[in-house]
Formats: sequence, C-alpha cells, structure tokens
Amino acid sequence: MNSYEQWKAQAASLSFPSQAYINGEFVPAVSGETFDCINPTTEALLTKVASCDSADVDVAVAAAKKAFKSGVWSTMAPRERKNIMLKWAQLIEEHKDEFALLDTLDMGKSISEMVGIDIPDSIDCFRWTAEGIDKLYGEIAPTGGPNLALISHEPIGVIAAITPWNYPLMMASWKVAPALAAGNSVILKPSEKSPLSVLRLAELATQAGVPDGVFNVLPGFGHTAGKALALHNDVQVIAFTGSSRVAGMLMEYSGQSNLKRVWIEAGGKSPCLVFDDCEDITAAAKGAASSIFTNQGEVCIACSRLYVQSGIKDKFMAALIEAAKGYVAGDPLNPATNMGPMVDKTQLDTVTRFINSAQADGATLVHGGVPEYQQGKGFYAKPTIFADAKNSMEFVREEIFGPVLAVATFETEEEGVALANDSKYGLGAAIWTSNLSRAHRVSRQLESGMVWVNTWGDGDSTVPFGGVKASGNGRDKSLHAMEKYTEVKNVWIRL
Repeated sequence: MNSYEQWKAQAASLSFPSQAYINGEFVPAVSGETFDCINPTTEALLTKVASCDSADVDVAVAAAKKAFKSGVWSTMAPRERKNIMLKWAQLIEEHKDEFALLDTLDMGKSISEMVGIDIPDSIDCFRWTAEGIDKLYGEIAPTGGPNLALISHEPIGVIAAITPWNYPLMMASWKVAPALAAGNSVILKPSEKSPLSVLRLAELATQAGVPDGVFNVLPGFGHTAGKALALHNDVQVIAFTGSSRVAGMLMEYSGQSNLKRVWIEAGGKSPCLVFDDCEDITAAAKGAASSIFTNQGEVCIACSRLYVQSGIKDKFMAALIEAAKGYVAGDPLNPATNMGPMVDKTQLDTVTRFINSAQADGATLVHGGVPEYQQGKGFYAKPTIFADAKNSMEFVREEIFGPVLAVATFETEEEGVALANDSKYGLGAAIWTSNLSRAHRVSRQLESGMVWVNTWGDGDSTVPFGGVKASGNGRDKSLHAMEKYTEVKNVWIRL
C-alpha cells in the first residue's frame, strides 16, 4: 500500500478521460455538451465529461449492432474470447493504482477500500468469467425415436448496462464481463456522478484486443442517455443497478419499445438480526457497524435496519457505539481513512433530511447526528445511530444510501423474522447467532436474495448476487449471470 503522500503525488499527476468511447475511440458528444465531474472531497472540478444523449446512443448502438452482426466477437471461438478477457484483466491489474485513484477522486471512496476490495474484485470478475466461457456446454434432450434435440445458449445482441456511482468499476465489471463473455456487444452507461474509471476501462479493452464496437461507454444522464438506451429498438437487454424507482421506469420503457429484457439490481433496506445466543457481542457489533458505515453507507446491501433481541440490548448497544467511534471521516486518499465524503451535495442533503425525519418521528439519537457542512470542504456525513426505531418510521422504511442506522429490539425469533421481512425490499440480510439450527431456520424464512450468518457482505465470483421483491430480479456474478445474456435455442432434428 502506498503512503498518503505517495497517493497525493500520484493524484496530482493523474490525467482524466473525458470523452465517450464509441467504436474503439474517444469521441466528444454529438451535441458538444459536457457536464462537470467534481471531487467530493474538495468540491474542485476534476474535468468536464462528454454529456451523451439520444444522438450518441444511436451512433453507439449502430456500432455495437454492426460488430455483433459481423461475428467478429459473437462467433469468435470461446477460448479466443477468454484469452482477450484475461489480457484485459491483466491490464487492469497493471493499472490498478490508476483505477483506485480514479474512483477515489471521482466519488469519495477510501483508497484503502479501492485497493483492498474494488480493484481485486473487478480483476477477479473478469478472470473468473473469462475462465468460464469455454466450460459452458449445451444439452441434448432425452428424445425418443429417430430424433435428436439440441439445446444451445447463444448471445443475444446489443446489451445496455446502466451502472451506479457507489462502486463504479466493480459494478461495471459484474455486468460487462459476463455480457461480453457470452458473445454480446455492450454499451455501458455509467452514472454521471462517477464515469471516469470505466472510460479508462474501455481504452484498455481495445488494447487487450476487444474488437471495435463490441464495448462502448456513454457518459451522460439517466433521463437522456439512459432513457434513450432503454427505448431503443436495437437494444435487446438492459442490465441495471440503481434505485427501484428508476428500475420501474426502465421496465415501462421496455414495454413502450421492443419488450427488451430488463434485469434489475435495485434498492435495499437490509435487516440485521442479532440473537441473544450470539457468543461474541463485540464481533457482532463491529460487523453491524461495518455493514452500515462502510463506503459511507452508500452500499445497496447496507444493513440499515438492526434488530437486537431485548436480553442483550444494553450490552450490544454499548459495543455498537464503541465500534461506530472507529469510523472517522477524512481524506479518502489517506490509507488510514475508513470514511470519505458522500458522493455529492444532493446525497448529503438526502442524509440530512432522513436524520431530521427520524428525530421528528421520535427515534432516539445515540450517536452522530446532522452533518455540519462547510462549503468547499467536502460533503461529509457522520456515522449516525438511532435507537427506539419503529418500522412505521420513514427513515426505517426508505433507502437512505448513507451512514444512518435504525435500531429496534425484538423478543422472540418469530417477531424478529417478521420485523426483518416487513419491507418492500429483499436484497440482503444478516444473522448473528451461535445456534446452527436457528441460523438455517431463520435464513430460510428471510425474504432476501442473500443471507449472511455471523458476517456481512462476504462473497466471491462463485456465488450469485441479487435480490427479491422490490430489490430486483436476475443475478450478477457466478455462472448464473450468464443466463441474463444468452438465448436458449432448441434445434430438433429428424434422423
């Protein structure tokens, strides 16, 4: 790990990509429009980025469709696609410090988290997915008589991936790698709040040997570039990570256009259940704090609802507050910092509004509080904990996407499960217990796509990531991700 001074020196000499990447080259937006890319730590301008709209979407889709139809990638031997993607992963690793700095400067994530989590996960995603390309087999159906039925998985066409700002490179990797591995052409629309790292990713794709037009990046806003992609009749799939509200809009756009598939990883309000048989209260408290304060709470699987069995409430709350004290806002370029700024002033204002709402509704503030914003000094929030929370309160029901934790108690296992399931979301959940039977029993009852027992957020490329209910459909990661980006074809042959 570099020192603080080394990171600052590298940041000072860093150059920022600022144009769209279409058909193998950087190009300005057709309109010539740009938007400001701001460093949330200093509020200084990093660069002006091309603001793409429907005209740019038309150009990118045409390039992606042409590349797909040509077969230059879609019919390439799987092992050859694998080798190119492995080379791409190697290039990402060779430029890992640059990628770490781009996301840290662009959205405020701590450099330690970038180096320790985001970059290794992104590289692993490309490598693991690449290695799976030539190991996916078709099927032969058990037909009778003089018949042979072949079942194959084929690439679909042009895939549009719309990714969020909280894990810019990593979330893009989770969608781009399997979509390309399957043989599709991809157009990536990153969030306008953090577009820089994926623009660099596109440049390295060409260096790795990805043919022109196969991977394109369109920076821009959701209501312009994102909407145009979702309405385009030559886009066959939308893969989206973001809010449930926008997810619903994308599904409507699908119905208004060509009934394209819409795969969604949407909002979350994940519960954490701590039972009184939990043997290590300190570990559970640290885990609960990590699950809400990591990445400033800007995490879709953040356990923002904490339910503690009443018999251990006092002991657990003391340990939780002590754990929360370990999260101190600072310069994310400092390896010692574990909490950077919110991505922008809008998100900071959202956090402030929900803290005020919690206090107005009668929740008890036990740590943190309203941010003390000073213009020009970054969009910093405080790790904040409320006790006496009720599921009827707005800040308990709605996704905040910030470091605000709601704590309530429960008496019985049945009550705890009911409280945890009382949400429109169903992305992740955590259980802390020393009872193996309870761990299995409660895991089955929780309405969630992912459940962690005596930990939070763990996983790798071998397991799927996604939710249920208003948290979405389909899965990122693992071989299940490939299901989103392939068509199943049946060929029946009379012998």
